[in-house]
Amino acid sequence: MWFVDKDSLKSVSDLPKRLRPSLRIGTCSWNYPEWEEIGVYTQRQKKHYDYLPEYTERFSTAEVDQWFWSLDSPDVVRLPRPEDVKAYADLTPDDFRFTVKAPNSITLTHFYKQANKEFAGKPNPHFLSLDFMKAFLRSLQPLKGKIGVIMFEFEYLNKEKMPGLAAFMDHLSPFLSSLPSDYAFAIETRNPNYLKEEYFTFLKKHGTGHVFVDGYYMPSAASVFEKFGKVALPARSVVIRLLGSDREGIEKKTRKRWTQVVDPHDKTIGEIAELVTKLIPQKFDVYANFNNHLEGSAPLSISKFITALASK
Repeated sequence: MWFVDKDSLKSVSDLPKRLRPSLRIGTCSWNYPEWEEIGVYTQRQKKHYDYLPEYTERFSTAEVDQWFWSLDSPDVVRLPRPEDVKAYADLTPDDFRFTVKAPNSITLTHFYKQANKEFAGKPNPHFLSLDFMKAFLRSLQPLKGKIGVIMFEFEYLNKEKMPGLAAFMDHLSPFLSSLPSDYAFAIETRNPNYLKEEYFTFLKKHGTGHVFVDGYYMPSAASVFEKFGKVALPARSVVIRLLGSDREGIEKKTRKRWTQVVDPHDKTIGEIAELVTKLIPQKFDVYANFNNHLEGSAPLSISKFITALASK
């Protein structure tokens, strides 16, 4: 296991100066009281958003995952709570940015099999709904200036849910064409066979980014970039999500206490550091989002990442 002294935990202030203007580093969610043990927080808070002031002292971005879980039934979809949106805006500095996962009400083709048996596995009537997307963006208005990228996460789509890449793009095209230009958007697919030149060309045509995922049996972000090069780059920003590939194994090793590196991924972190050093000179804004499930502790993985960047 990899341990760290509180005084040696690195933050974005330790980044090489040449990288700071364009590289934002943060975690996938931040509501982990046990991070007090490794120096991220100094005390426990009652509300999840009350951790943000201390969080922003160390990191320059955060991923909002909670609004993804929005699909309750065919008749009930949930929007972000106004008090949360306001708190995120009020408790973060002006130069802080969030990457936000759009609601799964928009990205799920079908209800999960674990849903209420009345509609489990049935088509989702809100799939790629522009009306719901507009309502979602209205709910985010108080936070608008601090949103870096809105991400659409699509699960692995088997043939029953989506015949193939061509059908996926046919569904997406009118939806993406109708999105407002004052936000940056990016697509995350869990179908590795969708990662073809025509997919990236399609995204570029619509001014939409691709979310580079490390984990979930997807090819590594570095290998996707190496294979597709400039065609894989979005119009505005690059989002890299380091998720890990053994979620259950990591949870068993850590017992869901995210304070130690229990499964080192030094090679992956080194590859992402190398990728970032290639992207920054090309004037892209890069978001690197670390998940606890990558190694066991996102802040400790970030410390390793910043160390790797310093050596480039």
